Amino acid sequence: MRDPYSVLGVRRNAGPEEIKAAWRSVAKAVHPDQNKDDPLATQRFAEAGRAYEVLKDPKLRNRYDHARREAELRRMEEMKRKARGPEEETIDPETAEEMISRIFETKDRARAQNQRPQEKKPAPPQAKAEPAPEPRPEPRAETAPETDTRPEQKIEPADKTPMFGGFPRAAAPAADLVSAIVRRIRGAAGKPAPEKVPDIFCDVTVSIEDIFRREKATATLPDGQTLKVTLPAGTTDGSIIRLKEMGYRLNGMLRGDVVVTVRVLQDGRFRTDGADLRTTLPVNIQDAILGCDMTVETLTGRVSVTIPPWSGSDQVLRLDGHGLPTAEGKRGDLLVELRLMLWEKPDEKVTDLMRSLRNGLFL
Repeated sequence: MRDPYSVLGVRRNAGPEEIKAAWRSVAKAVHPDQNKDDPLATQRFAEAGRAYEVLKDPKLRNRYDHARREAELRRMEEMKRKARGPEEETIDPETAEEMISRIFETKDRARAQNQRPQEKKPAPPQAKAEPAPEPRPEPRAETAPETDTRPEQKIEPADKTPMFGGFPRAAAPAADLVSAIVRRIRGAAGKPAPEKVPDIFCDVTVSIEDIFRREKATATLPDGQTLKVTLPAGTTDGSIIRLKEMGYRLNGMLRGDVVVTVRVLQDGRFRTDGADLRTTLPVNIQDAILGCDMTVETLTGRVSVTIPPWSGSDQVLRLDGHGLPTAEGKRGDLLVELRLMLWEKPDEKVTDLMRSLRNGLFL
């Protein structure tokens, strides 16, 4: 796979929303259903999915950026070394797996360190057993064992020189780095496993009544297809609904999911506040000062509510159990916000009363 930023066509400082929008556009453009005559459509779609998988996760993205910067520095050091002339020692290029293993501090190196002291433990008993029989000078006359063992001792430090020496090594390509990072995070390095088709992300807009009645909403996928989504109990504005194995299907890969974000309309008689609902009740000055009984609309019909005397616009009345259903089988509350209103036509008595109160006159 190429550089994930180049695959999605985004800047290296692009935000999550820009990356998400770019993925949707690329996925729709390279989807195999839209490019049936292109034999590489499946490969390009999978490549775009892997690029989005790296860039959408902050940890994966930071690790890739770090590995890429380190690879660039190593490439510059290699160019400088070549400009100075040929070196006496040739160093093998560093593979992507070696670089990722070094960055992520994998368990392979720890296991190797734990095994070294175990190999040294059986050495002392062998050393004690060898001095006992002294008639061993005869094998020393044979030169074959000495010539066989010496080269093996020289080869071991030569192999370790590229790993721990101070010589620069060639960096792995960006495509190998991305693949190695994904395999390392998934814990599947060196284990062939079927990859999963990238998930599809979309939004669905519903009304408060749809959530209350548990209606099925219609979600539109990036390729124009529609999908019915059941709204479970506890759905609120911003809820995430994941539909398992309802995404795209490609040969040789696990089917992806559809991730739906619920958006609730707020332009009706109610507004959502989690599982609670908010509504506004107009009250004139006379009822706000003296108090009264009024009715307010709920999801199940009109309910009587008592306005306390001397109620202001900042007062909120709470009606328990008249909100949206929750995941626990209960219901939220209805919050009634009072709003002081004047009569449609001016009232001379009220006007005279307010004027007398402001000017200090009493009728």
